[in-house]
Amino acid sequence: MTRAVLSLGSNLGDRLGHLRSAVESLGDAVLVVSGVYETPPWGDTDQPAYLNAVVLAQDAAATPGDWLERARDAERAAGRTRDPQRRFGPRTLDVDVVAVWDDDDQPVLSDDPELILPHPRAHLRAFVLRPWIDIQPYGRLPGHGWLTDLLNAEPVAGDALELRPRPDLGIESTT
Repeated sequence: MTRAVLSLGSNLGDRLGHLRSAVESLGDAVLVVSGVYETPPWGDTDQPAYLNAVVLAQDAAATPGDWLERARDAERAAGRTRDPQRRFGPRTLDVDVVAVWDDDDQPVLSDDPELILPHPRAHLRAFVLRPWIDIQPYGRLPGHGWLTDLLNAEPVAGDALELRPRPDLGIESTT
């Protein structure tokens, strides 16, 4: 069995619909879904604002590679196309595998270029850390520390001020 934290983001088309579809695609694996946050674009600022959320999921048979394939399947279903010229450009849906834990609750570490675990930039992204705290207030990002400490340290703390909670938008799983 593995447990995974997945980060969801969308800034094109039906943003909320794309997040909901991603959660639905995970089916019974979904344990809990964070609140939704509206966030300014990160890395490439010439684009619309994002909706972001985090999902904690668990599957008795899933490998870390399976979580990546589920992420890519959800992106394809949302019509995601990758523009190599705009690595952090706009997208219908972005699903990142942030961290994975094994049966013994040990973090899975990977330096495979296809799936680096934990995600190599998660500790720098308020739009990942803040929603994750919603679902795991005492969570830790493997290799980096407590989520709250990461969120309150610069440069992330400045970015966190730009996040806007959207309690009017829910994406919880209905399965």
